[in-house]
Amino acid sequence: MSDLPYAPAMGQIGPTSDFNASGAFFMARSAVANPAKTQSNIPQFTNEQDLEAYREMLLIRRFEEKAGQMYGMGLIGGFCHLYIGQEAVAVGLQSGLDGDKDSVITGYRDHGHMLAYGIDPKVIMAELTGRGAGISRGKGGSMHMFSTEKKFYGGHGIVGAQVSLGTGLAFAHKYREDGGVAMAYFGDGASNQGQVYESFNMAELWKLPIIYVIENNQYAMGTSVNRSSSEDQLYKRGESFRIPGIQVDGMDVLACRGAAEEALAWVRAGKGPIILEMKTYRYRGHSMSDPAKYRSREEVQSVRDKSDPIEAVKRELEALGVKEDDLKPLEQEIRKIVNESADFAEQTPEPDPSELYTDVLVETY
Repeated sequence: MSDLPYAPAMGQIGPTSDFNASGAFFMARSAVANPAKTQSNIPQFTNEQDLEAYREMLLIRRFEEKAGQMYGMGLIGGFCHLYIGQEAVAVGLQSGLDGDKDSVITGYRDHGHMLAYGIDPKVIMAELTGRGAGISRGKGGSMHMFSTEKKFYGGHGIVGAQVSLGTGLAFAHKYREDGGVAMAYFGDGASNQGQVYESFNMAELWKLPIIYVIENNQYAMGTSVNRSSSEDQLYKRGESFRIPGIQVDGMDVLACRGAAEEALAWVRAGKGPIILEMKTYRYRGHSMSDPAKYRSREEVQSVRDKSDPIEAVKRELEALGVKEDDLKPLEQEIRKIVNESADFAEQTPEPDPSELYTDVLVETY
């Protein structure tokens, strides 16, 4: 496959990541190459970049923990899908995007992607509580948030629907010749939806600038990917469409950033779509109503102990001489931001009833 340093269906970035019977990740640095060259593709962050990654992931973690608390208090209605455990994926990938021209679209587990794209936590939390100051004016809730200003196109409640829409975003980028790339996230469960493969076919035929990101958190609701997918190496799903795929350790923010750089170089060169399978893990249930009895506490704790993305960056910072006391002001700042967001979301008024009649048809963006 010419100069992509990872052959289709053979690529791998970061530690080889898989689960043993206890749910632990095996972690071993590796490099996989085509005959042309060998490249580990793990970038080196500066202290400042490590701190920024730590800050962004910690913000997502604390925000989601607060959202879970507020849901339990009855302040958030409907569904609420938390991103706890998967923070490295959105932070690592989206740190490589150009916010002025690249677009992002995802499914219903969308809070983390919005925070990683720099959207104000207050308007996200206010949307969760259905307030008029929310980013979708209280009408979208947890699953249907949207910001054309930030080029974030949802938040979609229908499993896999965003993949077709993301392909449309990529078509728009190519048609307008604006240099933008679409990044479309979906899960291991959605990877079995038919519209995903219709989108793959179109994207490869027309060489559309899109990165398909499969966030493989190991469970489609309560069903293990190994039970629901005849081909559970999801980075191979584009083979029949000649779309290259790379499997990435989604618990390693550096590996995620490296994957973003590789994928963006491929797509911006006009070579068409690419698939990234991010091997990750969600600590909470599928949604707040899911007790997650289909897996053991020991499995979850094992992943937390051995593979937590935030703790991994914290250890790297400590190895570089950053002391735990040095991180406390940052952690206090994050808690302050989250608490202020929660207060804002509780105190701001609900939407005016007239909002029912707005955005029924939007003719221009």
